Amino acid sequence: MLDKYLLFTPGPVNVAETLRDAISNKDICHREPDFDALLGSIENKLISLFQIRNRARYRAVVITGSGTAANEAILSSVVGKGAILILSNGEFGGRLHKTSNIHNKRTHLIEVPWGTPFDLNQIELYLAAHQIDVIAMVHHETCSGMLNPLAQIGALAKANGALFVVDGVSSVGAEVIDMEACNIAFVSSSSSKAIGSYPGLSFVVGRKKYFKQLKHHAAKTTYLNLATFYAFLKDHGQTPNTPAVPLFFALEQALADILREGVIKRYARIKARAELLRVGMRRLNLEFLIDEADMCSILTTVLVPPSISVRNLRARLREKSIIVYEGKGCFAGKVFQVGNIGELSDYDIRFFLTALKDVLLTLQAEAAELVSPVKSKAGRLVMLPTPDRFPAKVVS
Repeated sequence: MLDKYLLFTPGPVNVAETLRDAISNKDICHREPDFDALLGSIENKLISLFQIRNRARYRAVVITGSGTAANEAILSSVVGKGAILILSNGEFGGRLHKTSNIHNKRTHLIEVPWGTPFDLNQIELYLAAHQIDVIAMVHHETCSGMLNPLAQIGALAKANGALFVVDGVSSVGAEVIDMEACNIAFVSSSSSKAIGSYPGLSFVVGRKKYFKQLKHHAAKTTYLNLATFYAFLKDHGQTPNTPAVPLFFALEQALADILREGVIKRYARIKARAELLRVGMRRLNLEFLIDEADMCSILTTVLVPPSISVRNLRARLREKSIIVYEGKGCFAGKVFQVGNIGELSDYDIRFFLTALKDVLLTLQAEAAELVSPVKSKAGRLVMLPTPDRFPAKVVS
């Protein structure tokens, strides 16, 4: 066992020592100039993270709550009495739909199976046949690791006069999100994913003109009313409710660390880590759930050999201080997921690959003893056949 767990997950993550120092900063009051300056610094750094060219046109509000809180703030605040179309190809698209149904009577859905790319023609035809005011989509669907297209959906939204809102909870900080070019009105994200800070904060970055329009919509929630967050930011430089101040110090430090490294350089480093992991796992004859061209840079979803239990695999890796995800929903028992964000070094990745090889060999040997002897060349991992890829099937 190591002296800490290595979190090979899409979040939460192992945090940098700079953040451990930051979260222990001095005690301040959230209604004093100290917090005003802290929130202003975070907002400025968030706008820089998105590399927004027309900075004066955008604002960023920070919410004490997970990424789901930011998504609910958007979905409950921007639609008004209009119609919203949810695009779903995974667990978190489904969560957007569930949340929207609570707040918006005119919620539409285009749903395809988890891990299946959207059919742009289907979406275009649907928009032509229905009056849609807002389109919402998850950028990175963590359940499969799929990265959904922003530019194409943003163009369809613009052509049909709809606002485009994006769940960027697990992609912001690892993938380029050009809000201006992709016609994105609002994007949400979280402190604890690719940004690499502690869990507990989320934020919404959006066009100022769309923030201003929110006051015309009747409030559907109290705590998560995005119009209220914007008003407090604009008028007072504060949050409407008591924030988790230590987490704000940590988020500010995480953003400072990213900007010091350089945004593009950081994206390249995360992508290189993913490739190192994927090359290593391919050498173990493991296969992936989706095509690598469709994957996000932060997560790889791996098919499990049929002779191996995912739970046993996770448990054995945990014994070696390594934490990975199990598949959910229709992928439960069929895949495991390996993240590559947070404070993970190349040494940690090599340690993981060695540990994974050892665990797979051990579990295969145990399975073979239970069924029948399986011979392999000494020292070489011989994987049993993997199941077919999950077939695409339109749900609705």
